[in-house]
Amino acid sequence: MISAVDYASIAERVRSYDLKVVKDILYSEVAPVCFSNLETPIPPVWTGFKNEWLLSEIEKERQARARSRIRRVFDKLKIAWLRYSYSYVWKEIMRFVV
Repeated sequence: MISAVDYASIAERVRSYDLKVVKDILYSEVAPVCFSNLETPIPPVWTGFKNEWLLSEIEKERQARARSRIRRVFDKLKIAWLRYSYSYVWKEIMRFVV
Protein backbone atom coordinates (compact mmCIF):
# COMPACT_ATOMS: atom_id res chain seq x y z
CA MET A 1 0.00 0.00 0.00
CA ILE A 2 1.33 3.44 -0.89
CA SER A 3 0.36 6.43 1.20
CA ALA A 4 1.50 9.99 1.78
CA VAL A 5 3.59 10.69 4.85
CA ASP A 6 1.42 12.04 7.65
CA TYR A 7 3.89 14.43 9.29
CA ALA A 8 1.19 15.85 11.58
CA SER A 9 0.50 12.40 13.01
CA ILE A 10 4.20 11.73 13.52
CA ALA A 11 4.59 15.09 15.25
CA GLU A 12 1.68 14.31 17.55
CA ARG A 13 3.30 11.02 18.58
CA VAL A 14 6.77 12.45 19.29
CA ARG A 15 5.77 15.81 20.78
CA SER A 16 6.01 14.65 24.41
CA TYR A 17 9.50 13.13 24.05
CA ASP A 18 12.92 14.76 24.07
CA LEU A 19 13.02 15.94 20.45
CA LYS A 20 16.81 15.77 20.25
CA VAL A 21 16.64 12.07 21.14
CA VAL A 22 13.81 11.50 18.65
CA LYS A 23 15.81 13.21 15.89
CA ASP A 24 18.88 11.11 16.72
CA ILE A 25 16.79 7.92 16.60
CA LEU A 26 15.22 8.98 13.31
CA TYR A 27 18.56 9.45 11.56
CA SER A 28 20.70 6.82 13.31
CA GLU A 29 18.23 3.93 13.59
CA VAL A 30 15.12 4.39 11.44
CA ALA A 31 16.53 6.18 8.39
CA PRO A 32 19.34 3.68 7.72
CA VAL A 33 16.70 0.96 7.42
CA CYS A 34 13.96 2.94 5.64
CA PHE A 35 15.70 5.57 3.54
CA SER A 36 15.01 3.66 0.34
CA ASN A 37 11.34 4.60 0.81
CA LEU A 38 12.43 8.23 0.48
CA GLU A 39 13.98 7.41 -2.88
CA THR A 40 10.61 6.68 -4.50
CA PRO A 41 9.92 8.56 -7.72
CA ILE A 42 6.98 10.47 -6.24
CA PRO A 43 8.10 11.74 -2.83
CA PRO A 44 6.95 11.93 -0.12
CA VAL A 45 5.52 8.44 -0.51
CA TRP A 46 6.18 5.42 1.69
CA THR A 47 5.83 1.93 0.33
CA GLY A 48 4.97 0.77 3.84
CA PHE A 49 6.41 -1.70 6.33
CA LYS A 50 5.36 -3.62 9.41
CA ASN A 51 6.45 -2.46 12.85
CA GLU A 52 7.89 -5.88 13.70
CA TRP A 53 10.00 -5.85 10.56
CA LEU A 54 11.27 -2.35 11.30
CA LEU A 55 12.25 -3.19 14.87
CA SER A 56 13.97 -6.37 13.73
CA GLU A 57 15.94 -4.55 11.03
CA ILE A 58 16.98 -1.79 13.43
CA GLU A 59 18.24 -4.41 15.88
CA LYS A 60 20.21 -6.15 13.11
CA GLU A 61 21.83 -2.82 12.21
CA ARG A 62 22.71 -2.12 15.85
CA GLN A 63 24.24 -5.58 16.30
CA ALA A 64 26.28 -5.21 13.11
CA ARG A 65 27.67 -1.90 14.39
CA ALA A 66 28.50 -3.43 17.76
CA ARG A 67 30.46 -6.27 16.10
CA SER A 68 32.49 -4.26 13.59
CA ARG A 69 34.61 -1.14 13.95
CA ILE A 70 34.60 -0.73 10.17
CA ARG A 71 30.80 -0.93 10.14
CA ARG A 72 30.61 1.77 12.85
CA VAL A 73 32.80 4.09 10.78
CA PHE A 74 30.81 3.38 7.61
CA ASP A 75 27.53 3.95 9.44
CA LYS A 76 28.73 7.27 10.88
CA LEU A 77 29.30 8.46 7.32
CA LYS A 78 25.96 7.04 6.17
CA ILE A 79 24.11 8.73 9.05
CA ALA A 80 25.80 12.07 8.27
CA TRP A 81 24.65 11.70 4.66
CA LEU A 82 21.12 10.79 5.77
CA ARG A 83 20.93 13.83 8.09
CA TYR A 84 22.01 16.07 5.23
CA SER A 85 19.99 14.49 2.42
CA TYR A 86 16.79 14.04 4.39
CA SER A 87 16.88 17.05 6.68
CA TYR A 88 13.54 18.07 5.17
CA VAL A 89 11.85 15.12 6.92
CA TRP A 90 12.70 16.52 10.36
CA LYS A 91 11.74 20.02 9.26
CA GLU A 92 8.33 18.74 8.13
CA ILE A 93 7.78 16.98 11.45
CA MET A 94 8.81 20.09 13.38
CA ARG A 95 6.31 22.23 11.44
CA PHE A 96 3.58 20.33 13.26
CA VAL A 97 5.22 20.06 16.69
CA VAL A 98 4.79 23.71 17.64
